[in-house]
This record gives sequence, C-alpha cells and structure tokens, in this order.
Amino acid sequence: MPAPVAKHSYSRAEVLRWLAVSERQLRSWERQKIFPTLDVYSLADAAILRTLAGLKKDMIPAAELRRALASIRLHLGESGDPLTEHKLYAHGRRIRVQFAGQHMEAVSGQLLFNFDAAEINKLLAFPGQSARSKTDVRREAEGWFEKGLKLEQDGGSMEDIVDAYRQAAQIDPSSAGALVNLGTVYFNSRRHKEAEQYYKMALDVDPNYALAHFNLASLYDERGHRPLALHHYQSALRIHPHYADAHYNIALLYQASGQALRAVSHLKAYLKLDGSSEWAGIARRELDKLRQSTIVLGARPQ
Repeated sequence: MPAPVAKHSYSRAEVLRWLAVSERQLRSWERQKIFPTLDVYSLADAAILRTLAGLKKDMIPAAELRRALASIRLHLGESGDPLTEHKLYAHGRRIRVQFAGQHMEAVSGQLLFNFDAAEINKLLAFPGQSARSKTDVRREAEGWFEKGLKLEQDGGSMEDIVDAYRQAAQIDPSSAGALVNLGTVYFNSRRHKEAEQYYKMALDVDPNYALAHFNLASLYDERGHRPLALHHYQSALRIHPHYADAHYNIALLYQASGQALRAVSHLKAYLKLDGSSEWAGIARRELDKLRQSTIVLGARPQ
C-alpha cells in the first residue's frame, strides 16, 4: 500500500484506496456504529480503519467486534472509543487488546502474559518447582489459562478444558478469570451446581468482578430464582453502571413480574448503551409493548 501524501485531511475515496477497503464494507461498519460516518478523514481515522480491516481479514465477525468493544469499555472503565485508545488484534477467533504494556482478552477481561507457545510449554513442563516467586506462580497459572482458552478455541474436550482452568486456579488462587471460565464451561453443559460453585468462588476472590455477578445472575435466571438473579444483575450494574446486558436482563425480569415501569426504565437505558446491536430491535419492540400496556392500564410510562 503506498503511503498517503502528508496533509491534514483526506477524502473518503483516498482512504478507501489506500487501505483497499470497499465502499460496501465501510458502509457496513458505519451502519453498525463501529465507525462513524465522516466527510473527511484524518490519519488517526485511517489507522482505525486499518485495524478494522485487519480484524476483518482475520475472520473476526462484526458481532464479536461489537461485543469486544463493549467489554473493553466495561473492564477498563472507559467511555471513549477503544479503537482510538488501544491496540486491538486477533488471536485465533478472539480479540485481544494491548493497553499500558499489558494484554487482555477483550470479551472475558482476563489479563494475559504475552508468551509464545514455546515459553508456555516450558512453564507447563515443570509444575512441581519449589521456592518459586509470585511472578513464576502467576506465569505458570497464566500458561494453564492460555491452554484452556486454546482448547476452547480448537474444540478440545470438556475434560481437558476443565483440567487446564483448574490447574490455573489451583496454582494461582487469585485467578478469578479461570474460575469464571470454569463456571461457564459447566453452565454451558447445564451442570448448574458446579457452575454456581465456581462463580461464587470467583466472587470470593474478587467481589467487584461484574462479569462473575452477571454470569451467576444468568444461572439463577435460567433456574427460575428471580430474586437472586435480580440481586446479582443489580450488583453488576452497581460496579459498572454502563453494563448494557445487565439492563436488558433486569428489564426482562421486571417485565415477567408485571413491573412495567421499571422494565421500561431499564430497556431505555439498554438502548442508550447498545442501540445498534441485533438485540436492539427486540428491545424496541418490547419497549413499545410495555408502553402500550402502561397506557391501557392508565399508567404513564417513564
């Protein structure tokens, strides 16, 4: 790709040509609110589009990218655009983010060491070392965590995935991410008792882990324990007020219990935070239904 001529602004056609991005693709990113619609483009804008093009080339779906961007804002407590503030890159079918010299798995929020495969294997080959420093222990745990992620990505057996995450949690008991992932593996297998155990263990390690609260709430929600589900969804929101999915699920709980005005409030909050996702259309339809029901009942929606 030829380097752009140095100047302060560039046309749409120039940027598309330099980056070999199609007009159709750019319109798709604009429509999904991944990239804003602009009249002129700066070099910083071109850099963002280069990142998006790279993730697209690595077969990262747009839905996964939206999830990753929302999760980065959640875990890093930022309201800006992660694409401008951090480096995003693909690792297999997952998105990672580099910030302040660290690496994080974007969706789970798990901090990672940037080991290559040889170093991970070296760490895993000596699990019985004594007199290890805290850094050594953490690195070994991170190696097992990385193995668990890779096994999930490659479709490994549940037994091997669980073993890898358990090793990470046993070696480093502060590894809340490994405990949450264990809970999710069991949750997806409908082994709710084990899932609940690991989510609670993660919260014992880190009571302010919003994702652990959210996942535990989802488990209780599926089992019909609505008060417990509501408690943990609300806990996730207290930690991260912009947790869009928590607003959405709380709205469904209130809707199911006949508390239409509260459901309306949370659906409106959800749409402000995530108005362009595939769930936004469903949320708008439910919001219209709730508004109609409150009018029929003589109540005025908030």
